[in-house]
Order: sequence, then structure tokens, then C-alpha cells
Amino acid sequence: MTGKLIGIARAKKLKGPMEELDEAIISVSNGFESDARGTKPGRQITILFALSWKTACSELGSDLPWTTRRANLFVDGITPPQEVGARLAIGNVILEITQETEPCFMMDQAKQGLREALTPDWRGGICCNVIEGGRITIGDTAAVLT
Repeated sequence: MTGKLIGIARAKKLKGPMEELDEAIISVSNGFESDARGTKPGRQITILFALSWKTACSELGSDLPWTTRRANLFVDGITPPQEVGARLAIGNVILEITQETEPCFMMDQAKQGLREALTPDWRGGICCNVIEGGRITIGDTAAVLT
């Protein structure tokens, strides 16, 4: 099953505003280049999945922008693997899941109840380390690797 990368965003400083981009450089040493968390081991890249986001927003009766979640990548068309060690390919970049992205207090600051709506079934997304870096662009293919 393949999907598509439909969003790219970064925060240049912790808790800073999210900036949407058309492309990004992803590297093994720096993760998402120019992102405040890019060099943090275990959390170089965060990915949010469209179906999970839509489900959480539906529960709240709100249509929030995906960047409210503060993830780096927004992927549509694939079911998120819920297993540490699973790998994904986005364009020519290979990522390995290190953990579930746990929703923080900032979610409820954006919309009361969002933190709870993102909690079940890894809806808040995944954290990854970079295995193979490269340039990614909106529209790149996304796939779970077996």
C-alpha cells in the first residue's frame, strides 16, 4: 500500500510557530534540517497520518489545520504502523519508528479535548529516526516497508 506526502512543516525553535514548506532536506545527522527537534535522537522526524487526524478532529467537531498537531510530515493514504522498529519510505528517505508521538499540553491549548482525541491508537502520530536521508517534496510517495 502506498500513500502520499501531503504536508511538510517545521518549527525553528521549540514551541515556536509551525512553518509549512514545499520541500525539506532530511539527514541522518540532523534529522529535519532547521527544525528545533531535528537532532534529538529518537525524535528526528514526527509524522501525522491524515486518517488519524481526521478521526480526532471529527470527534471534536472541528476542522483544524494539520499543523495544529505540530508534526513535521503529514501523510495520506497509508495506515500508520504501530510498531517500534517499523520503517517507512517517503520519497527516497527511509525512516524508522522509535515511538508513538504522545500528545502534549499544547494540543489542549489549541483546542480543548484535542490531547485526549489524539491519544487512542497512535492517532498523535509517530516519532522516527532517519536511516537514509535525502530531499523530500510535497507529493512524494509514502510507503510502509516490510
